Amino acid sequence: MLRSPICSVLGHVDHGKSSILDSIRGTCVVKGEAGLITQAIGASIIPLGTIKAKCGKLLETMNMTFTIPGLLFIDTPGHAAFTSLRKRGGALADIAIVVIDINEGFKPQTIEAIEILKNNKTPFIIAANKIDLIPGWKISQKSILQNIMEQSPDVITKIDMKLYEIVGQIHEKFSMNSERFDRVDDFTKQIAIVPCSAKTGEGLQELIMVIAGLAQRFLEKALDFNIDGPAKGSIMEVKEDKGLGKTIDVIIYDGL
Repeated sequence: MLRSPICSVLGHVDHGKSSILDSIRGTCVVKGEAGLITQAIGASIIPLGTIKAKCGKLLETMNMTFTIPGLLFIDTPGHAAFTSLRKRGGALADIAIVVIDINEGFKPQTIEAIEILKNNKTPFIIAANKIDLIPGWKISQKSILQNIMEQSPDVITKIDMKLYEIVGQIHEKFSMNSERFDRVDDFTKQIAIVPCSAKTGEGLQELIMVIAGLAQRFLEKALDFNIDGPAKGSIMEVKEDKGLGKTIDVIIYDGL
């Protein structure tokens, strides 16, 4: 029996981690956080049915039969004070999304997040968020690739420059190869970069498609679990809840 892949979402503070998940889930979790910063690790299950509804025909183009039941997303804090929480979220993940503001590029927590994933040998993709803030960008609900092609020549040039700045920084800082997701020749050797906007929803279908496709293709054997065996899991956070006292957030990844 297969469990849902655990997908950790990491990145620098205010680069849009929670907002991307909010857009996917159709919720407003980010609005309830103090200072709009996630201060605890939150987990959200995105069922396969929701993924298919979001991605539609994009998933059909992959010619892949999906057996994973969905994706379990972990939203990790981006503030410098929450390094230990990020490490726990990054270490537990089967796969991850690193969110980068395409206009700001790499920041301290971006570097830290990739180092955590690299040290734990966790595969990841990059969400190049806030593409809608590129000067001259015209919002559209078409596929992100079609939308990019229909932008003015100077906007297309700006996008390519921003993306290749990210490609250059990944190679320089981590000696890793990366490329825009549709230009990747080998997902085992190149990190896919998906331009997107949490605010407008542009590129999120492609983001879900890529992460679900990679999890299905490369992680299926690692996702098998035994429902009859003893439970195995990781403690994500210990906290005090009013009316309950001390509580523990745990992710169970094997057994019951």
